[in-house]
Amino acid sequence: LVFDLNNKLYHSNNYKKANQGHLPASTYKIPNSIIGLETAVISKNEIFKWNGEKRYLPAWEKDLNLKQAFQFSCVPCYQEVARNIGVDAMNDYLIKLDYGTMEVNTKTLDNFWLGGNSKISPLQQIDFLKRFYLKELPISESTYQVMKDILQINISDNYILSGKTGWSISNKIDNGWFVGFLETNKNVYFFATNIEPNKSFNMDLFANIRKSITMEALKSLEVVKQ
Repeated sequence: LVFDLNNKLYHSNNYKKANQGHLPASTYKIPNSIIGLETAVISKNEIFKWNGEKRYLPAWEKDLNLKQAFQFSCVPCYQEVARNIGVDAMNDYLIKLDYGTMEVNTKTLDNFWLGGNSKISPLQQIDFLKRFYLKELPISESTYQVMKDILQINISDNYILSGKTGWSISNKIDNGWFVGFLETNKNVYFFATNIEPNKSFNMDLFANIRKSITMEALKSLEVVKQ
């Protein structure tokens, strides 16, 4: 799903799927970071200390600053953020931010975005990102600036790409996200790609295909060059 800001126009290969909710997975690191900054649980100069324990990815096995923790998608780092925010503040801010339908309680506080009944649709992802970009969220200018920085993935001569991937496995079903926005000199395009691979798909390709499919969609719309 792609939204053209200037023309107020959606493009999609599947509008029915665009309305279907899924676990946000690591795309939740966007609101989690915002809430962490707004509640002063984390700061722009945050350093997540590694305690030396074995972690799922080698990239997580070192001290990470906020941008690294976000872009390396460090699950233990953000579980710590969620626990420090707490159930009440998390729910209060989720209402303020109007972010999907999250199920947050004492049992789910540090994993509700990875499992359970929390849901957000591609349409809701884009609505949230659009309100963030247009500064319509009830957050401080300093939080906005920090988030703009950590969201940036690539700066080229023709565009700036910002976003976050996500990957959840629920009931043995893989679900992948890539959400964000692409800024050109003249326009902004918001995107929310959601993928569920079939059983025959080579899962070695799944991590990269979320981004590559998104870029192919933007190329087909002539937003970026072939």
